[in-house]
Amino acid sequence: MAEQKQNRPRGGGPGHMSAPVEKAKDFKGTLKKLVSYLGAYKIAVFFVMIFAIASTIFNIWGPKILSKAITELFNGLIKKYQGTGDINFDKIGGILLFMLGLYVVASLFGIIQGWIMSTISQKITYRMRKEISEKIDRMPMNYFESRTTGEVLSRITNDVDTLGQSLNQSLTQLITSTFTIIGVIVMMLSISVKMTGVAILIVPISLILILIVVKNSQKYFKTQQEYLGVINGKVEETIGGYTIVRLFNDEENSLKEFKEQNEVLFKSAWKSQFLSGLMQPIMNFVGNLGYVGVAIVGGFMAYNGTITVGDIQAFIQYVRNLTQPIAQLAQVSNMLQSMAAAAERVFEFLAEDEEDQMAENPVQLDKAKGMVDFEHVQFGYTPDKIVIQDFTSHVDPGQTVAIVGPTGAGKTTMVKLLMRFYDVNSGAIKIDGHNIKDFNRADLRKNIGMVLQDTWLFKGTIMDNLRYGRLDATDEEVYAAAKAAHVDHFIKTLPGGYEMELNEESSNISQGQKQLLTIARAILADKPILILDEATSSVDTRTEGLIQEAMNNLMKGRTSFVIAHRLSTIKDADKILYMQGGDIKEQGSHEELLAQNGLYASLYNSQFEELAE
Repeated sequence: MAEQKQNRPRGGGPGHMSAPVEKAKDFKGTLKKLVSYLGAYKIAVFFVMIFAIASTIFNIWGPKILSKAITELFNGLIKKYQGTGDINFDKIGGILLFMLGLYVVASLFGIIQGWIMSTISQKITYRMRKEISEKIDRMPMNYFESRTTGEVLSRITNDVDTLGQSLNQSLTQLITSTFTIIGVIVMMLSISVKMTGVAILIVPISLILILIVVKNSQKYFKTQQEYLGVINGKVEETIGGYTIVRLFNDEENSLKEFKEQNEVLFKSAWKSQFLSGLMQPIMNFVGNLGYVGVAIVGGFMAYNGTITVGDIQAFIQYVRNLTQPIAQLAQVSNMLQSMAAAAERVFEFLAEDEEDQMAENPVQLDKAKGMVDFEHVQFGYTPDKIVIQDFTSHVDPGQTVAIVGPTGAGKTTMVKLLMRFYDVNSGAIKIDGHNIKDFNRADLRKNIGMVLQDTWLFKGTIMDNLRYGRLDATDEEVYAAAKAAHVDHFIKTLPGGYEMELNEESSNISQGQKQLLTIARAILADKPILILDEATSSVDTRTEGLIQEAMNNLMKGRTSFVIAHRLSTIKDADKILYMQGGDIKEQGSHEELLAQNGLYASLYNSQFEELAE
């Protein structure tokens, strides 16, 4: 069986204000948990609020001060025109310098609060990634076998990133936008109650128009996001199976399907982007209506001498400042929903059931002798589907046990139970007379080595990959393990030899070579119990012979469980267990089982006949 390809998160699209966001099922509960994370930084959050409020106040104060300079300039021009005085540039300069200083302080406060908030959000995301990473080590195997790699990966990448970015932006934006609206209205009222009444009329108009646009664009954004995922999946599928597509001349059909999906994506994306693009022109239009109304009312009031020209200019600037935070609050609402949805998925993952890592009174064995007993083991992945019915067998230290049988017989399941990837429903598995449930999981697994059909190597040098079996191994021990696995010569022919870097998917060496490296890694680990699950399935016949010879030497003095479909590789096993339907139907040596002329003999003879043909 080939290695499973990683499932990557699909979809994605432009993060637009009016794009629909996934909503949390328990918004309040999730925010409450998130606040508990923020509780560790409550002093820092307090200073973020203080600096954000101070920065907002100073920014709001600016137009009011500027109005005095404009009024002074206007009055000076009138006096100069009438010949009764001149423009007081010193006073105007002093006002402008004061305003400049105000804006510098406001910017400085904004920078400080941004730095503090970025630190908080990154520390929270760091903590969450750390907790998720630690959680993964405690998760039961069935969690990962029931979900795609991309789904799990999305929790630690997409969701945590979304949470961090939204938290960083939404909290400060919420504070500044709220206080900007309050501050602007207060400053407008201090200038003119009448003009404030005119300006406030634009707020409900803006909100109504925003809601109309959002409501109409959401369905198109939803389709856009859906078909982005569909198209990404189609492209990934076609590229991954490119050879098969070419082999069956299916290029035309694949292209037709892609065009149909791309057409749907184009139409939905065009409509969603067009409708959301109407937002800014509509806001500008409504804002301009407000300016016209303020200008008319302000003009009459200036004519009557009840307001200064500078105040009119400041008021118009405040009207412009009023529409922007309203739109920002709508954006913050979306960010909060997105943040809560991402946080909820993270918290759901962190709340998943865990394996018990530590036993109450753990068995302490430095190195197991290797005696294994299966006593009436019964197991099912779900309560209504029992896979292992009644498995009983005794294995002496150093014996080689081969497990054979048809697909679905439960061979690999027994190995998973021995490793405690799953716990038995009833019965017991014992090592050296001790129930494996009485071991700490780490202590149990340090006595068991595995070589699987699905190879796994990480991005790094060949030396580092081999030493993964035993991190404290010397270079000489690594070389000896490689020679025992007949892989030393192959490594030396590679550019860089043992220091050659394997890429992310180890695609710069062949599948058979990857299998040889994993076998060498298991030899280096030197565990008293070995599990070999189709360990030679990915190598050629000549290499298989060499590996089998190395394995025979390796298995001497060690308890070994060998799962194999090619029965020629397990003829020398001390005991062969023939499994079918979750039970041991026959057990004994190769010769004993052939003499019984039962199920094993029938299977062996059929393989022998196929080989002869």
